[in-house]
Amino acid sequence: SGSVKAGKMPEGEKTRQCKQEEEQQQKEEKREGLIEFYSSYQELFQFFCSNTTIHGAIRLVCSKKNKMKTAFWSVLFFLTFGLMYWQFGILYREYFSYPVNLNLNLNSDRLTFPAVTLCTLNPYRYSAIRKQLDKLDQITHQTLLDLYDYNMSLPQRDWSTSSTQRRSTRSLLHHVQRHPLRRQKRDNLVNLPENSPSVDKNDWKIGFVLCSENNDCFHQAYSSGVDAVREWYSFHYINILAQVPDAKALDESDFENFIYACRFNEATCDKANYTHFHHPLYGNCYTFNDNSSSVWTSSLPGINNGLSLVVRTEQNDFIPLLSTVTGARVMVHDQNEPAFMDDGGFNVRPGIETSISMRKEMTMRLGGSYSDCTEDGSDVPVQNLYSSRYTEQVCIRSCFQLNMVERCGCAYYFYPLPDGAEYCDYTKHTAWGYCYYKLLAEFKADVLGCFHKCRKPCKMTEYQLSAGYSRWPSAVSEDWVFYMLSQQNKYNITSKRNGVAKVNIFFEEWNYKTNGESPAFTVVTLLSQLGNQWSLWFGSSVLSVMELAELVLDFIAITFILVFRWFHTQQKQSPPGPPLNSQDNTAFQDEAPPLSAPHRFTVEAVVTTLPSYNSLEPRGPSRDDEVGHE
Repeated sequence: SGSVKAGKMPEGEKTRQCKQEEEQQQKEEKREGLIEFYSSYQELFQFFCSNTTIHGAIRLVCSKKNKMKTAFWSVLFFLTFGLMYWQFGILYREYFSYPVNLNLNLNSDRLTFPAVTLCTLNPYRYSAIRKQLDKLDQITHQTLLDLYDYNMSLPQRDWSTSSTQRRSTRSLLHHVQRHPLRRQKRDNLVNLPENSPSVDKNDWKIGFVLCSENNDCFHQAYSSGVDAVREWYSFHYINILAQVPDAKALDESDFENFIYACRFNEATCDKANYTHFHHPLYGNCYTFNDNSSSVWTSSLPGINNGLSLVVRTEQNDFIPLLSTVTGARVMVHDQNEPAFMDDGGFNVRPGIETSISMRKEMTMRLGGSYSDCTEDGSDVPVQNLYSSRYTEQVCIRSCFQLNMVERCGCAYYFYPLPDGAEYCDYTKHTAWGYCYYKLLAEFKADVLGCFHKCRKPCKMTEYQLSAGYSRWPSAVSEDWVFYMLSQQNKYNITSKRNGVAKVNIFFEEWNYKTNGESPAFTVVTLLSQLGNQWSLWFGSSVLSVMELAELVLDFIAITFILVFRWFHTQQKQSPPGPPLNSQDNTAFQDEAPPLSAPHRFTVEAVVTTLPSYNSLEPRGPSRDDEVGHE
């Protein structure tokens, strides 16, 4: 009894000691480590849901005594997460489709006048090939007589030829006979005899025969006899042109006899304002304002501030089987672009004043991921055979010509000649016609892939044209107009009305339109849309996303700690190896410090509990207090 009383402490001292221990423990709880982790997944989840700024998360822990509410809010919470990420997927898909916005702008400025190409529509009988063309006309005359009983009139010519020319004409006759013009019954009448009364003249198709070097032949047929005769004549005409060794022999310009008057901005044109080239089907062509000299500009719109031409449309010394129309052909195009008269040109009627108004339109596309356009054609796998800048039509024609040289061994006369190649001529390439028409069918069906390889340029200029027509000259003024033309230009045509035409080309307005593209979905737009979706479904901000990222990192860290703890426990539970001797084993045991439980060792080494939760050590009255109390 006395010893117990002696061990008792005064009441005040005991209270003061308890307060000191409690303050010391509170200080230890308030002290934070450099890195804090949680002791369990449950503790991590409870802390996150209680303190996060994501709406609805706290309902997952505040109603834990009501399991129905907890289940309801859990399903609603994760369903909302799923819907939000579904919207995220839609936004990402739209972003990576690289949509664009189309921007339309109207600009007012001095306009650069485009290049204008004018052709005679009259394939010329050049002196270098005149005798061969005359022989071809004779063969055609006999062919039409045999097939249609048509006696084609031929002009009186000097048929005397030299020995060289006679050999050339005999060679021409031989090759024409190898590619004759023939009639063929239609498919549904093939089995009927030729003299059957049910077979009418209209039931025949006309065409010409083309054979390969292996005598594999096919009939290039046409439903129209006019088209068949013109194509057959053109095929032999091209062969004659290809036999001319020097292309300059075909460069016979006759500018003064074709263009009677030329004015731009009320000023007279001269030879420095145009260049000349020869087209196999459209004859002599002249291009005005093609960068060969100073480029024309228009300060004002209207018919008086453009290009005005008076042209002669009479077909003098023409080739009737090639040219079946009368007039001239005109095309408006940009500088440094070739004039493809088949694609963009149109005809000017004789005895008519044609007024062509233009509206300029520029298109600028976005390249890269937004479209497959090309800046300058350097990334297109097709060699540019034209001495001009890249255009889609330039690429397509170059692609066909390169395939022609590769497959047929020669180049088509209508397109530029590649290096090391020569034009197709059946005196050297006997089967080139067969190869050409087979290749042309593959080209139109895009078997060659030219339309896929050739991409649109990112920047291009187009001219929208509209035309008006009126009689020129008028009935009351034609006498003095024709008289002045006869005095100045020696105009002595019998059919005066069909012998001349007038062309006016001008800008309709001073404004021009620019079609541009801009990205419709940028990174800023994507982040804004993602933020809108996040705020819609959870009413939170970027910091809430960081809280979610922190939760994931803490989850990974706790997982590593638990895995490390499990491996450490497994190592301690594994049976020890046989001891070397009792002394060494005793010494080792004396030196080794006593080990606590595995979980206590791990938590004390790496875990610092948060101040808002209980410590891992049990809290309660100390053992000394219990003894003293006893």
